[in-house]
Amino acid sequence: MTHNESARAEPVLMCWSGGKDSSLALHAVLQDPTLHVKALLTTVTEGYERISMHGVRRALLEAQGHATGLPLEQVRIPIQASNAIYESRMRDCLLRYHAQGVSRVVFGDLFLQDIRRYREANLATLNMRGIFPLWLKDTCQLAHQFIAAGFRAILVCIDPKQIDPAFCGRAFDHRLLAELPPTADPCGENGEFHTFVYDGPIFHQPIPIIKGEVVERDGFWFCDVMLNDRKAQAGLTRVDTS
Repeated sequence: MTHNESARAEPVLMCWSGGKDSSLALHAVLQDPTLHVKALLTTVTEGYERISMHGVRRALLEAQGHATGLPLEQVRIPIQASNAIYESRMRDCLLRYHAQGVSRVVFGDLFLQDIRRYREANLATLNMRGIFPLWLKDTCQLAHQFIAAGFRAILVCIDPKQIDPAFCGRAFDHRLLAELPPTADPCGENGEFHTFVYDGPIFHQPIPIIKGEVVERDGFWFCDVMLNDRKAQAGLTRVDTS
């Protein structure tokens, strides 16, 4: 998109988790000439310095922002933040962008009606609206399309009440999809798992990562993923997830 085309397109915010659904949603928006992504919007937990819920390090989030070439807006919330604190800090951020002419926010939600209603209700109080490019698309097809498009991701958070913790740290690939229990959504929309995306068509270059330890915390299993600083500084792009 040229500068003039970008200037004519509608500015939008992208609600960014660092995972595959927001990656697919961003990919769809980037191909829409009528929209221009103003920034990626992510909540980061203070103290932990990680993406809230997913547990991904802030350095990796910032590497994603750099790899997309898009500005990164981090809304910082305290550990175990109440819903009121979360909504207040998100509201402050959204109002700032609304003053700059942004009236719509993009989400990667798939089919959970209560989540969509919650988002739309909060946005409505600010005279803003949501965009849901993946809404009600078949999640099995989406999962395979994600892989076919050249995206690469790793499972970083697992709900052991829904799937085996052994899935934590595994690559999101066709083999994993085949081994998921039939009760699990292929995109993890019911919270079965969360992912970190380190390569794909939305990035100018892959993000070099190293898998760390897998730990249980607060009833969930997390795989600690780290930026391979040596390769990042050298400009190398091979990703080591072995």
